[in-house]
Amino acid sequence: MPKKVSLDAGKFYQHYPRITTIVTARSGTRENAMAVAWNSPLSFVPPIFGVSISPQRFTHQLILESREFGVCFLTLDKAEKIAAIGGSKGGEIDKFETFHLAKEKAVKTSVPLLRDAYLSYECKLVADHTYGDHHWFVGQVVAVHIEEGILTGDELLDLHKVTPALYMGADRYVGAAPQTLRFIDRQQFQKK
Repeated sequence: MPKKVSLDAGKFYQHYPRITTIVTARSGTRENAMAVAWNSPLSFVPPIFGVSISPQRFTHQLILESREFGVCFLTLDKAEKIAAIGGSKGGEIDKFETFHLAKEKAVKTSVPLLRDAYLSYECKLVADHTYGDHHWFVGQVVAVHIEEGILTGDELLDLHKVTPALYMGADRYVGAAPQTLRFIDRQQFQKK
C-alpha cells in the first residue's frame, strides 16, 4: 500500500478536478460573469443547485440584490475564456464586452446566459448562508437550456460530442476522456 502523508488542512485542493461553471448575474443595468469551480447539484425534486462565491466578488453583490443567478457550463476548448473571466474583476471591467461574451436571453429570470455554453441553468435564489470565507447561494433551477443533440439515449452528456471543462486548481484545466467511461450496475451489489 502506498505511504500517505499529512498536509496542512488549509491547503485542501485535492478534491479537484471539478466541473467549471460561469455564474452570471444582473441587477438593474449591472451584470457580471465569474468562474466558479465550487458548485453542486443539491436536489432533483425540486431541482436545486448551489454555488460558492466569496463576498468580495461583484457577482456576490448582484445575486444578493437580484435574488437570481445563471450557471453556464463551457467546454474545454473555451478554457482560455473561462480563465479570462475568472482572472478579471467585474467591478472594474465589463467582462461581456471585454471578452466578447455573446449572450442568450433567459426565459424565466433576467440573468444573462452565455451563448457559448452547452448547458445553462436559470436559478431563483431560495437560500444563502456564509461558510468561512465564502457564501453558499442555493438556487431553484427554473429553466434549463441545453445544446441540441449532445445527450445520449439515457440523457447523459455524450462525451464524444462534448468535453466539459474541468478545473484542476492552480490555473490548470483538463477534460473527461470518453474512453474512460465505465458503466457499473449498482444493483449487482444489493443483497438479494
